[in-house]
Amino acid sequence: MKINLLLILFVILCACNTRKQVQKAVSYGNYDEAIATSIKKLSTNKNAKRKQDYVFTLYDAYTKANERDLSSIESLKKDDNPEMYREIYERYLDLDSRQELIKPLLPLTLNGKTVSFKFSNYSDAILRYTEKTSDHLYEKGLQLLELDDKNSMREAYNTLAYVENINPNYENTRALLNEAHERGMAYIYVTIHNDTQQIIPRQLEEDLLNFDTYGIDNFWMTYHAQRAEGIAYDYAMELNLKRIIISPESISERELIREKEIIDGWTYQLDSDGNVAKDSLGNDIKIDKIVTVKCRLKEIKQFKSIQIIADVVHIDLNTNQVLDNFTIDSGFVFEHFYGRLRGDKRALDKEDRVLTERRRIPFPSNEQMVYDTGVDLKAKLRKHILALNRRFFNW
Repeated sequence: MKINLLLILFVILCACNTRKQVQKAVSYGNYDEAIATSIKKLSTNKNAKRKQDYVFTLYDAYTKANERDLSSIESLKKDDNPEMYREIYERYLDLDSRQELIKPLLPLTLNGKTVSFKFSNYSDAILRYTEKTSDHLYEKGLQLLELDDKNSMREAYNTLAYVENINPNYENTRALLNEAHERGMAYIYVTIHNDTQQIIPRQLEEDLLNFDTYGIDNFWMTYHAQRAEGIAYDYAMELNLKRIIISPESISERELIREKEIIDGWTYQLDSDGNVAKDSLGNDIKIDKIVTVKCRLKEIKQFKSIQIIADVVHIDLNTNQVLDNFTIDSGFVFEHFYGRLRGDKRALDKEDRVLTERRRIPFPSNEQMVYDTGVDLKAKLRKHILALNRRFFNW
């Protein structure tokens, strides 16, 4: 009973908060937000008494939103500015979409009376401004394509993409989109220089230059590890391996003393006369026999480490300006523990037992260590490239 009461109170509080939020949205001019919330609430049990507030809010927000959009359209039409065609077109879309959202709910009643929503046919207006907008943006896209810089190409692409979206294949928009994309693409040529005086595994070099696995190419940029004919590269990225530091293979030992009290069988409990004591049922009383066990555990550690230090340089090939220069420090550690036992193994804990079950294993080769470190190097390089793209290009 108590739980049901709390649940009812919770539902009432939520309903009150929602009503306040809808009313607040209307008062702040967020009419479409209020409309969306009201429609959601009225999608079930629309004739319930508790839903009357949402019917009123829906009508109020719908009327005010339409008045605002129609007023804005009339004002924009008076300016007769082609730059405003898109805004007018989208306002008509909003008007049409808004009434289409409400139609499935009808009829709605308020205080027993049917609420009359005013609907209009905006098809002709939408079609007219689809053409006006398409024509204006198409011409704007052509003007941008006459320029000779990549930012203009990307702006041309976005402009023409809008035309393609609202008026598919208007004129030769699709061909122009391909042209804008090709001319707006940035190409980055990547090279690796080994200044470490050490041979690096061919597989590592191939992996570092396999930019398909980096996930950094996007719509406007692509990385090449091999020069392609007919492409004017915009940027270069140089990965300069400076140092590879590999530690010697080392084995170290330390001796640990383990001591523990354990139960080792049982014995009879004796009374004061030296006889076996009895419980209340006349049975012999047995007690655990506690003994102390000891052992020496020799913990043996195999260790080998590697560190690769590399410089990364990004260059604008059009200006020969260094955009960024940073250092990547990557490392990998091989560490293996095993143990040897002298004494009573019952003194060991669980971790000690695992240690004694292990055996010495071969150290990884220098080549394998370099390759394993390269995996981490690649991850760090990817992180820096993504940060650089956001910093300089907003890509």
